[in-house]
Amino acid sequence: MSKPLTSWPTALCLALIGAVSLASGAPAAPVVITVLDAGGQPVANAAVSIEVTGARAQAAAGTQAEMGQRFRAFVPSVLVVQTGTAVNFPNFDTVRHHIYSFSAAKPFEIKLYSGTPASPVVFDKPGTAILGCNIHDRMAGFIHVVSTPYFALSDKIGQVALDVPAGEHTLQIWHPGLGDKQPPERQPIKVAASSGARLTVRVGVAHQP
Repeated sequence: MSKPLTSWPTALCLALIGAVSLASGAPAAPVVITVLDAGGQPVANAAVSIEVTGARAQAAAGTQAEMGQRFRAFVPSVLVVQTGTAVNFPNFDTVRHHIYSFSAAKPFEIKLYSGTPASPVVFDKPGTAILGCNIHDRMAGFIHVVSTPYFALSDKIGQVALDVPAGEHTLQIWHPGLGDKQPPERQPIKVAASSGARLTVRVGVAHQP
């Protein structure tokens, strides 16, 4: 259902992660997560996050992200942000859109518009918002909100690489196949200061070619 993403959201996430690690002064270790579906196939566009005790839950003031509309589709179709992030919804199409979310994590509506709305939408609590368009029924977008600065989307081979402080943390994985009602899949993860961690995780979603 979801489409391949451009690389900029992941790059932005990694840049933010690096900044947080430097600011805290804590030594970081590499963590590589491979996400597979129920049949053992790689899962792209899975939101992978690691909850670290003491890490900042809210994004820094002024943090923004973007989910546009282009060719009558949400671009990117899947976005992961930290709580407190303001998301802009620019319309790059020549037709107007009327986007909305009825999800408990963030209900909102931006009525028929072109260009970029004057005010972004602030996603202030963790969870998943499923977006649609009242004018174009086939449009679907997903914004997953996490309370940690350590997050990224899996690539086409199902992998995510993060730099995370050594210690015992909680790994959380969500995918659009889980919708907004089913909670993310969680499990403990131990990150060694010397070698980091490498982990393969299966999520309960069907393979999507």
